[in-house]
Amino acid sequence: MASYADRTRRLVPGWDDLQKMAGVLLAERAPPQAQVLVIGAGGGAELDVFTRAQPQWRFVGVDPSEPMLQLAQATLGPLAARVDFHQGYVHTAPAGPFDGATCLLTLHFVPHQERLATLQAIHQRLQPGAPLVTAHLSFPLAPPEESAQWLARYAAFAIASGVDPEAAHRASTAIDTALPLLSPGEEEALLAQAGFGGIRLFYAGLAFRGWVAHA
Repeated sequence: MASYADRTRRLVPGWDDLQKMAGVLLAERAPPQAQVLVIGAGGGAELDVFTRAQPQWRFVGVDPSEPMLQLAQATLGPLAARVDFHQGYVHTAPAGPFDGATCLLTLHFVPHQERLATLQAIHQRLQPGAPLVTAHLSFPLAPPEESAQWLARYAAFAIASGVDPEAAHRASTAIDTALPLLSPGEEEALLAQAGFGGIRLFYAGLAFRGWVAHA
């Protein structure tokens, strides 16, 4: 976990504070004994932050990767008793209804044609008015030279944070060629189309953006 968490920290500006703020935003609307859905829970980073900050909350952690869920359990230690781990995707997760949900560093992996259905599946599992906190890669994609500049900044930040330059440039290339990215405006439009309201940008970490919205 140490190497996985450290790599994420080097790539995502303010990663630790992003997780803490996600917990703050959940707590604004969640009850004292909330049930929270965590999408992309593998590794356990946000679950570790949330369980320590809110000792009465319980969680469902969803991730398609069994090894990553095992890593989350190891990271949490005794706190894992408050988490029901679900190997799969949100469409097969428990129906809830949940008092809040997070989806951190996950949606940028979801293909364009599945993104709306994924957000709708999260919305369907939330209590009315419950918050969704989401953050992932999203930056202006047009004109092409602006997109290229953001990718260059991503690599430059990683290098400045201690990532090997060759690895940083490989990651930047992979983002450009393999990830189904959307611009911030497109992201907000999809959240609205999925039924969310009160959509507010709360995080802008270079090439990453984060929003809070309400079901």
